[in-house]
Amino acid sequence: MSPRRVFALPRQQSLFLPAVINPFVQEVKLAKADIIKCVFRGIFLVPIRAIFLTLVLMVTWPVAVITTFMHPLKGAVAPMTGWRRFMCRRVMAFLGRSYYFFMGFRVVVKGQQASSAEAPILAVAPHSTFFDGIVCIVAGLPSTVSRTENLATPIFGRFVRCLQPVLVSRQDPDSRKNTIMEIDSRAKSGGLWPQILVFPEGTCTNRSCLITFKQGAFVPGVPVQPVVMRYPNRLDTVTWTWQGFSSKTLLLLTLSQLYTNVEIEFLPPVTPTEEEKKRPVLFARTVRNVMAQALGVPVTDHTYEDCRLMISAGELTLPMEAGLVEFTKISQKLDLKWDNVKKELEGFAAVACSCKGGRITIQEFASFLKLPISPALQELFALFDRDGDGTIDFREYVIGVAILCRPANTEEVLRTAFQLFDTDEDQRITHEEFSSMLRSALGVCDLNVSKLFKEIDTDSSEFITFSEFQAFALNHPEYAKLFTTYLELQRYQALQGVESELSSTNHICSEDNQEESISDKKDD
Repeated sequence: MSPRRVFALPRQQSLFLPAVINPFVQEVKLAKADIIKCVFRGIFLVPIRAIFLTLVLMVTWPVAVITTFMHPLKGAVAPMTGWRRFMCRRVMAFLGRSYYFFMGFRVVVKGQQASSAEAPILAVAPHSTFFDGIVCIVAGLPSTVSRTENLATPIFGRFVRCLQPVLVSRQDPDSRKNTIMEIDSRAKSGGLWPQILVFPEGTCTNRSCLITFKQGAFVPGVPVQPVVMRYPNRLDTVTWTWQGFSSKTLLLLTLSQLYTNVEIEFLPPVTPTEEEKKRPVLFARTVRNVMAQALGVPVTDHTYEDCRLMISAGELTLPMEAGLVEFTKISQKLDLKWDNVKKELEGFAAVACSCKGGRITIQEFASFLKLPISPALQELFALFDRDGDGTIDFREYVIGVAILCRPANTEEVLRTAFQLFDTDEDQRITHEEFSSMLRSALGVCDLNVSKLFKEIDTDSSEFITFSEFQAFALNHPEYAKLFTTYLELQRYQALQGVESELSSTNHICSEDNQEESISDKKDD
């Protein structure tokens, strides 16, 4: 049996594609009948609702001013007590319910909300729209995490102050640490502070899955009550994602509906184990799995950083979804930082600039490397193409560069590759040596490598030194892996040749033995 070709690295199951490829897109196609209904209903409903909403705001704002009057925000802030607490949790909550009622929301509450002592933190998911604020009203206006700048916003700032938020400041380099400390302090206050409500996903999705939960709410190691939200409507006019309708369009569409259903379900509180108290990431996963099971949706490892990559992909004239890589999983498993992945996206865009759909074919791959399609190049392309569909997307590109190409850029590997070209061992590669080696490696007789040679020969000295060779390989890791792939192919072919010789030798020996036995019989 001939030896079988083996890939350099096995496919890791954990790096396969997620169940939901893009949770940040919402494609709502309105039928003509729906558009006509929205227009006619909107003509009557939108003005009427706008009047009632304005009246509610006119009452709510002075109530918020009275509630927060002379109440400090920064420093040693104490929880509201007495009449302030009553105004916040009763009057403001009632006005909030009235606000959503006049917008046309019909709320169904399931389960039982735990007390602040039983579950100091409420984790709400999925977060899919700016209308999700209704859960704060239903939960009795618990504290939230808010930016400091929001307090200075006219009218809205007073409403935020009523929530006694945990403040985050972009100007403070220690803000993240201070925020977690404040959450920890309030969560362990024994019920003195109101519950803290968080959206642990950190960004809006289309509710098709639950993405990675941020760890901040799970650091205190106290019981957390999961709260799941559903919008069971025939026409989705609420989902606000990175790709879809604008906020103004969604607001008008929602106000044009007779009513909008929303379900809020309080699940039983989840108490962390000792191991989960030490490792908040495990606790976050446990709570997410509980919520995903209740919702009947999968989980993925997408994060807000994937949204940033989507924006970067759009700026590089790539389809926005090309930037989705499940950043949390990729960064942890491959030890990559945001800047590393952003740099790889720019490299990917350089290759994919001429292709449509943000996917690289073998023709674009070969063109980028300035090399013809050959067995060695096809082998390298196959290693990148993890799903075998004949193209490389950005996710496959990042994994390929990190797993396949970067390890091939060690000095030992590069020196071996350099020696392959340096046939006369004078520590430099001439144009003739470079061209001859590539013709042999790629199996192409009329190969023109002048452009590639000039790109490596930075000082235009008509020969390549090891330092130039190494610098080029570090900036273009695909080439290092190309030559190691070529060496593996040669070794594989050599093994096949040796086995072929052995089999032919065994065949000759067996024939000789057969002739000897026949001659012996004749002698007898």
